[in-house]
Amino acid sequence: MVAKLINLREKITIFAPEKDKNSMFSKQTYIQRRKELKRLVGEGVVLLFGNNESPCNYPNNGYAPFRQDSTFLYYFGQQRDGLVGVIDIDNDRETLIGDDISIEDIVWYGSVDSVKDLAEQVGVCHSAPFKELKTICLTAMSQKRKIHFLPPYRYDIKLLVFDLLGIHPNQQKLEASMPLIQAVIKQRSTKTAEEIVELEKAAEIGYKMHTTAMKLCRPGVTEKYIAGVMDGIANSYGSKVSFATILSQHGEIMHGSPTTDTLTKGRLMLTDAGAETISNYCSDNTRTVPVGGKFTQKQLDIYQIVETCHDYAHEVAKPGVKWMDVHFAVCRLMTERLKDLGLMRGNAEDAVKAGAHAMFMPHGLGHMMGMDVHDMENLDQVNVGFDEETRPNLEQFGTNSLRMGRRLEEGFVVTDEPGIYFIPALIDEWRQKGHCAEYLNFDKLETYKDFGGIRIEDDILVTKEGCRFLGKELIPYHPTDVEAFMND
Repeated sequence: MVAKLINLREKITIFAPEKDKNSMFSKQTYIQRRKELKRLVGEGVVLLFGNNESPCNYPNNGYAPFRQDSTFLYYFGQQRDGLVGVIDIDNDRETLIGDDISIEDIVWYGSVDSVKDLAEQVGVCHSAPFKELKTICLTAMSQKRKIHFLPPYRYDIKLLVFDLLGIHPNQQKLEASMPLIQAVIKQRSTKTAEEIVELEKAAEIGYKMHTTAMKLCRPGVTEKYIAGVMDGIANSYGSKVSFATILSQHGEIMHGSPTTDTLTKGRLMLTDAGAETISNYCSDNTRTVPVGGKFTQKQLDIYQIVETCHDYAHEVAKPGVKWMDVHFAVCRLMTERLKDLGLMRGNAEDAVKAGAHAMFMPHGLGHMMGMDVHDMENLDQVNVGFDEETRPNLEQFGTNSLRMGRRLEEGFVVTDEPGIYFIPALIDEWRQKGHCAEYLNFDKLETYKDFGGIRIEDDILVTKEGCRFLGKELIPYHPTDVEAFMND
């Protein structure tokens, strides 16, 4: 086994990592972003909380690398922990709050810029120690001014908001500022040219990760080994993985973690993984490949349906098109093709309205992506992926998992990720209940219980005329290309 892995490693192209560059954009970028935020919110005081270090299993052993809050990064650009950005719209005053590090910290971790220096680097004129934040909040509250904050997702920040504003943690999501949420979503949804450059970098790292996994996909290699190599590539070229790597021969499990199981010839390996650049912009791709480098005919029949759906979404996505309409068009197309295989039956339109397609694809076609792999999900997908025109259906199984439905706009980045899965427990439950029995051939479904699942995912940038995939090179996904690449 060791000799085989060494030989595989020798076949993998080695890329020399580029020297790390400053992860920040220009000072003017952050000044302009905050200026636009003030215009959109209109009045009051905005609090944007940066993240603190998170202990893993004891205080001095933190999760690494440190990950800053994305919205704080978007407006204040600094990666250091323990910072808060304050924007007093009424008085046109911006302040970076934080304590300078102690000599003990310098001994262990080295010198860093002062908070004043950090503020100046992003065009903020004022800085203050952390204790001043309480005074700022008390003064604003005494003047009956609106204090805007985003819904906290970390418990330390929830406790801080409770201390500053007296709002109990279980009420903070309700009390969070909708004008601020809407302003942030409006700005962050549309990617600028400099952000697209970062997303292209993330796509390049993702290409290296996935093509390496395809080369390593051989009988006898463990899932965990391949995932570990992929994670190492993400760490060496960027900041880290954009989410915990999904890699499994059980592709029917949506978020299957890699195990120590060895790959078996004839099975499928589904890999859903991405990278973050040093500036924390993400990639997110999925590939499903045959262990041993050759699809069976049964696998190919299902794979080609997913491939067709993936390409259709790319073909029709453009400004003004509702992503929800694309999703359901893909579901109808998938239903027609599954009917050809005898797995579904009846009228495709009726089947999709009834939710029968969710037996095979219980998730949405894609989600927004940017500094977060599920971009701004902490602001609630109902706010990010939908609007007054397009509302989510939270009742129907499968359809309630749509993260994105609104009309596409130039500069949006969304994932295109159709999939077909054969989930034994779901097959058994629906058969027992007779759910959508008029559209599903349960006898045929029984013969697919050991199949697994297939997903193909790429990241789409919406352009003026249509859309394009991100990345200079597209990870092979057409079946002949996959087989040729794996056996090269």
